[in-house]
Amino acid sequence: MDTIIIDGLSFALPLFIMAIGGIYSEKSGITNLAIEGLQGFGAFIGALAVVLISNFAGMDLESLFYAAIIFAMIGGMLFSTLHALLCIKFKANQVISGVVINILSAALTSFLTSQINSNVFKAASDKFQLGVSKRFTIGGLSDIPVFGALFKDIYPFEIVIIIIAFFAWYVLYKTKYGLRLRACGDNPHSVDAAGIEVSRIRFVAVMVSGALSGLGGMCFAYSISANFSSNIYMGYGYLAIAALIFGNWKILPALGACLLFGFAKSGGYRIVQLMKLPSAYSDLIMILPYVLTLLLLIFFSKTNRAPRALGEIYDKGKR
Repeated sequence: MDTIIIDGLSFALPLFIMAIGGIYSEKSGITNLAIEGLQGFGAFIGALAVVLISNFAGMDLESLFYAAIIFAMIGGMLFSTLHALLCIKFKANQVISGVVINILSAALTSFLTSQINSNVFKAASDKFQLGVSKRFTIGGLSDIPVFGALFKDIYPFEIVIIIIAFFAWYVLYKTKYGLRLRACGDNPHSVDAAGIEVSRIRFVAVMVSGALSGLGGMCFAYSISANFSSNIYMGYGYLAIAALIFGNWKILPALGACLLFGFAKSGGYRIVQLMKLPSAYSDLIMILPYVLTLLLLIFFSKTNRAPRALGEIYDKGKR
């Protein structure tokens, strides 16, 4: 049981922080299907930065974890400006923009990773080896039956994500900026009538989405995969989108959906281990979160209420 909880949390929390990024973007009125691409490009920048620092300064990759997070957030934020420009300034179709950015990110990071490895590090590889982040256990609390697993073998990024998630919740629901952001997704004309620039609030919201997606991608790279490559994130961004939709564009319910996905994944792997099934079944277990997504879609899609102006191109002249 402890293993299911520990592994489930390490998978669910990066999904959760990406879902929060999606909530920020979509609460402002900008549909963001680009989370998959933003997490990949952000993680690429973070991985590239620490690999370069490690090679030229002789520092251990594991000790550069926090630097990787910062660079990943910057990379995701900068890449998200492409989505913001297309959707806000040039009024492009937001769904198409998101899909194109996902494809562009996968192709671009794959090409750049292989070229940098070949030309800079003289290695024929399409990955940046990072290693696994060190874990820690909180003494005393970890001895509590069942719930003690929440305090065992914790990745440092889990604490970082919880802190950032709380701050994001506070900003969204307890500040004037958060009120304006949510109003942009429901009634942007009222925001404009109050003398507030809708496009600026939406632009910042999309950039926040990019930064948090990059953070999530970097966490996956330092835990599940121990390296960066363009194909390790396939589907995670869409799971985050599914979580925010099932959470009805609210942060705490989205956390519940992410935990459900995380425990489904870790629980499936544990079942394979206990039943001593062939390794091929481990790959099959990867579909469990997606099967769960389909089931949740069947039961909860009718009760979901998206922001009223979500996906609509804002035209200041229309009322």
